[in-house]
Amino acid sequence: MDLKTEKYHWKKGITIIGIDEAGRGPLAGPVVASSVMINPEIQTKLLVTKNNNFKTLLKLTKDSKKLSAQQREKIFKLIKKIPEIKFTYTFINEKIIDQINIEQATFLAMKKSIQELEKKYKLKANLILIDGNRKIPKLNIKQKTIVKGDNKVFSIALASIIAKVLRDKKMLALSKKYPQYHFEIHKGYPTKLHLLLLKKYGPCKIHRKSYKPVQIIIQKLKTKI
Repeated sequence: MDLKTEKYHWKKGITIIGIDEAGRGPLAGPVVASSVMINPEIQTKLLVTKNNNFKTLLKLTKDSKKLSAQQREKIFKLIKKIPEIKFTYTFINEKIIDQINIEQATFLAMKKSIQELEKKYKLKANLILIDGNRKIPKLNIKQKTIVKGDNKVFSIALASIIAKVLRDKKMLALSKKYPQYHFEIHKGYPTKLHLLLLKKYGPCKIHRKSYKPVQIIIQKLKTKI
């Protein structure tokens, strides 16, 4: 990828945050949003030095869905080695997802992630670049939606990778608590295996009870009682 979008805004004196999420589709576990802000000085501070981390990062980064778990983990480790890249993330659990629905939970995760980024690093953004076509409600910062932004904008792609890596790690941890569902394999997505195990064991604590496939299982279990 390149810094084309970032440079365009930097030249106008605009501080931007790229944001994306992971976990809208799974039947279990949290949704997570990540926010990324790249210091414009990265152009002079890193690209002209012998530090190759950023060059490697640009070369390796693309839409997280087009990367293997190993590739995403490698990129995540590189991100953490570059202090000019600031990022935060926020998890919203399945209970809140069931209470306010997945779209609102995703917006909440995004908003909290942005607020945490600004607070943690004492930064203030002028523009939020969001993957997709929906803006975050009640956010007092200018926003721009970009369809397939995780495949076009470096900051968004990094946010997408961070969110995916961290959610996968969370589901791996949860797989040890609920081994019968094999979350380490499908991460909560409605795969054939997950649906078979859901039918066999019924939903567990971290399943999203508001999701239709889970509701159907719950109703079938009730009729058997």
